[in-house]
Amino acid sequence: MIRGKKAIQYIFFETLPSFILGLIVFILIILMFQVLRLTEFALVHGVDLQTIAQIIGFICISLLPVLFPMSLLFAVILTYSRLSQDSEIVALKASGLSMSTLAAPAVILSLIVALISAQTSFQIAPWGNRQFELLYTRLGNSKAAATIKSGTFSEGFFDMVVYANEVDSDKGILKDVFIYNERDTENPLTIIAKEGLVIPDAKNPGHSTLLRLMNGDIHRKAKTHTKIRFETYDLQLIDPIKLEVKEKSPQSMTLQDLRALIMDTKISEIDRRTYETEFHKRWAISSLCFVFALMGVALGIQTNRRQQKAGGIILCLGVIIVYWIMYIVLEGMARNGQMAPALAIWTPNAIFGAVCAYLLKKNSK
Repeated sequence: MIRGKKAIQYIFFETLPSFILGLIVFILIILMFQVLRLTEFALVHGVDLQTIAQIIGFICISLLPVLFPMSLLFAVILTYSRLSQDSEIVALKASGLSMSTLAAPAVILSLIVALISAQTSFQIAPWGNRQFELLYTRLGNSKAAATIKSGTFSEGFFDMVVYANEVDSDKGILKDVFIYNERDTENPLTIIAKEGLVIPDAKNPGHSTLLRLMNGDIHRKAKTHTKIRFETYDLQLIDPIKLEVKEKSPQSMTLQDLRALIMDTKISEIDRRTYETEFHKRWAISSLCFVFALMGVALGIQTNRRQQKAGGIILCLGVIIVYWIMYIVLEGMARNGQMAPALAIWTPNAIFGAVCAYLLKKNSK
């Protein structure tokens, strides 16, 4: 029993630093794919470093539930591969320790990480994804202001049709402006002005952008034609209140939100499948920590002694790629109605769990 406790403690604290290292590595890999987008915001749209840091933070928070099991697999394979290569696994087995005892440190760490992952997946990650959606929408709206071209009708300009004879994108100055504003579909407005100035919010890009028009007319045609002359007219391009109540995507919903929508009898069958898929996805990703931990033990102790340490990393990447290919295909089938959401989402976990059980049983002999 004493030998077992010492072995569990030793392996556990060997695995923990590798898990933290793996989490950092996977976060950096994810951010590498966002470099071009972040560079565009910084150089093209003049987004300040504080906003860039917020984007990075929200991306990392929203992806944490997925990164936890991958980092755990990385840590367990790396640790048990090293133990196997140094013949420590053989020595521990020779001292009378069973396979269940050797796997206990990985299981204990996986349970801790699974609890953290579940809390993150149910509440924290949806919040991070929601904040990213809102911030990205604001920045996207700011991008629309920079893309208006002189002598061209721009239909994607903050839900309005805008035309200007001359455009100074750097200073945000428009000359001879024509705007067709149909935000109010029942009473659309036509605005003609000699000059316009786009005034963004420097601290929160895209959050409270104004279009200040000078020396123009507002034409409204309902039952009668109304013409209003103005010297200065401020047109709110973005409504912060409307933006904050923008409909959430399924990824931005908490577990309680998803459960309530699934029980709602008024939603369509397509939406119900989407919400059920997202609901089971939260649980499946959290429980994946346990499956990946056992998979890491099974693969790690099989590593050939002559193999380089990079072999563990290759095994880790191989398992991750195979799992996510299977997962993405089955998730697509669930959303398309080809499989029940619960069956589709839990199938990869079941298959990998069965493989783990087989490999562990084989190694325990």
